[in-house]
This record gives sequence, structure tokens and C-alpha cells, in this order.
Amino acid sequence: MANKIDLRTSIATIISHIIAMLKNLTNGASNSALPSLLITRFLQLPAPIRSFATSNHFRVEQDDKLLTEALRGQTASNGFSPIMASAKDRKPPAIPKPSASVLLISPTNQVLLLQRVKQSSAFPSAHVFPGGNVSPSHDGDLPAPDHPDRHLDNAVYRLAAVRETFEESGILLARNNGFGRLLEVPEPEREEGRKLIHGNRIPFTTWLAQKGGRADVEGLVPFTRWVTPTNVPKRFTTQMYLYFLPTLSSAPITEGLRDDGNDDGYDDEAEGQRIPVPTTDGGLEHTTARFLPASAWLRLAQEGRIILFPPQFFLLHQVAQHFDALPSPTAYGSISRVPVSREELEARRQRLREFVATGDPPWTEKCISPTVMPARDGKKREDGRVVLGLQRPGPEVEAEGSGRRGVEGECVLVEFKKDGPRKLAVVTREEALGGGSGGARL
Repeated sequence: MANKIDLRTSIATIISHIIAMLKNLTNGASNSALPSLLITRFLQLPAPIRSFATSNHFRVEQDDKLLTEALRGQTASNGFSPIMASAKDRKPPAIPKPSASVLLISPTNQVLLLQRVKQSSAFPSAHVFPGGNVSPSHDGDLPAPDHPDRHLDNAVYRLAAVRETFEESGILLARNNGFGRLLEVPEPEREEGRKLIHGNRIPFTTWLAQKGGRADVEGLVPFTRWVTPTNVPKRFTTQMYLYFLPTLSSAPITEGLRDDGNDDGYDDEAEGQRIPVPTTDGGLEHTTARFLPASAWLRLAQEGRIILFPPQFFLLHQVAQHFDALPSPTAYGSISRVPVSREELEARRQRLREFVATGDPPWTEKCISPTVMPARDGKKREDGRVVLGLQRPGPEVEAEGSGRRGVEGECVLVEFKKDGPRKLAVVTREEALGGGSGGARL
């Protein structure tokens, strides 16, 4: 028996190659598709070993090992240990919790990110877009977990996006009931409202009505949905949105980092309105809140100065292509400081809106559940990164049979470390799998 085990170990490499080829045979491929040398070596193996190598048990065992290895980094990225249970002990995937998040665009086309506290149960210390879980008491009820509409943009997700943005940043995406302008609430009342709503002491819509306003759900632009992979214990189905605050009505501004020393609780006036400066929630969930150009956030992440998870990095990359006038798609450090007029700010916003409406499906409907893609030829990347494919929508959405899917042509490269994702890059699918110049250089 021991000799047989040693023999199996010694031929593990050749068997792993043969397994894939035997599957081709099962699917109707001709014998000519198999290299003659491998066939010869396989036929020379003892009959018991040939039988074992072609058994369903061995194929499943090998597939499980490859899947576990591929998903290890993906699981670790969310702060959990890899799932190593046997097939019979594995629990069904967790039901994704519905949530919403907003890429909030400032009057100067910068993006708001908040830094999570170290003690956070999700994305500790990472920089994230404002957002959070849907609350039935504030936002309304969603369809049941097995209903296909649960993973579609609707009024519940939109109200959750507006409420969470207010709770986490103090910026109120609401219109007054009179002229339809952005609702302006004095800072003391805003801060009191944040605490009351976060503590579930008053419904969000009730508080808004008391202030003479309503949530600006119509101003939200859907910008992909993300479903957490099934191997992660804590899963979400997150609807992402864009929201554009009014552009500046004053003199041109520069595209680079901006700090005007304004400490009166308001940003510069936009279209005659005062936009509140984002603030933290007092350290409950976040420690910092700041607007920066999308390219600046991406550069900080690539330099290891902040933590961005793949969804945030990927969406910021898309925004940067339209907002930051980069000389090349990934030249995040080359953002221009040339003054930009209000007309140009609006033109760039229009290009982003047009981009979001393109694609098959359009970006407003894309659904992405990142999956680790197996390395080509079984070889790991020399830089230690894995390739996250973005084309799958997750099993819950696939089960709908609607044909929704994610992004086909781009992938995210990432190295999952104990403190979070590092060395992220957005590359084409061919660069990622073929080791092209883009994948090797970044």
C-alpha cells in the first residue's frame, strides 16, 4: 500500500495534466488532441493507478484543491481564514446582505472616501465610499432573498444610499420641497440628525420632512452592483451609485490636490449653494473623510499609503479616465494642475454619464462577483498577485437566468496581505492571463 501511495505522489504532475485532457475526451474531443507522449506514459502506468487517475473522486479532489488555493487570497482579503472544511462539512453560502454605496462627486470633480476604523468588522482601516446596509425601518422592505428583484436597483437601495451618506459624512443628498434646490440644514441640526437617525430614534424620511425636504433619489446614477464571492462568510449585494454635487459657479480651479484652509463647515459655493465639508461620524465607523481626485486615491493605494479593496480601486480607475486628463490609463501620478473651467468640469461629467450608459449590459446594470482566475499553464505570477475576473455576477444572479453579467475585458491584479489588498492594478484580460506588458509592469 505504501508503494502505491509513493507511486501516486511521484506521478501527480503528469496525472494533473492528463485529467484536463481526459475531460476533453469525455466532451467529444478526438484522441489526436492529446500529446502522444502523455498518452504513452499514461498507458504504461499500472492498471490500478490508471483507474484511480480517471475516477470521479480523484477529479473532484484535484478540482477542490485548485479551487481552495485560488480562493485563499480572495477570502483572506476580507479578514477571514481560508475555508478548509471537507465537502460534507461545508455550509451553504451566506445570503448576501443588501447594501448601497455612493461615489460622491464634489463640485470640483473629486471623489469622497472615508477611512474605516481599525476595529471595523468589514474592511478595517480601508478607505471606502460612503454607504452601508439597507435598513427596513428607514428605507423599506426588499424582495425575499430568492426573488430576482432583490439584486436590482430600486427605491429602497437609493434611499439607503442617501441615508448612509448622510450618517457617515454629514452631506445631505436631499432637495427642499419648495424650489427643488439642495436642502441646506444648519450644522448643529445636521449633526443632531445624524445621531438620531444612526440610533434609530427617528425615521430618516420623517426627519427630512421635518426639515422641509426629501431624499434626492432621482439624482443617483446606478454604477454597477457587486456581489461578494460565495467563499466569504460575510457577503453583500451592493448597489453602487454616482452622485454629482453642483459644480462651482466661481473662478476656474486646478485639478490637483486642493486645500484652501476653509474651516467654516462649508465648501465653496456651487451654483449659489453651500456644500457642507464632509466630516466623520465621530469615530463610530470612520476616522477621516476627504475629497480627492480619483487618480490621487489610486496613486496613494499603489504607493501603499492607503488600503483600497478591488471594487473601490476598479471604479475609481473608471472615473479617473473621464475626470483627470491622464496621459495614459494608469498614469495616476500625472494628473494635471492646469486650471479647469466650470464648462470643462461639466463636459467631463457628461462624458462619464455617457460612458456609464454604454456597454452590454450597460454599466448601470453590470453585476460583478470577483473570482480568482486560475493561472495560465498552472504557473503563479512572479509578483505574487492573483488575477480577479470581473465577468461573473454571482450564483444568485446567475440563477435568475436574466443574462446579467459583469465586465468582460478588464481584470484586477491584487496581492492579498494580512493588512489588506496591495499592489492593485487594472489591466486587460489578455495582459492579466498572458503576462503582457501591462500585467508585468504594474
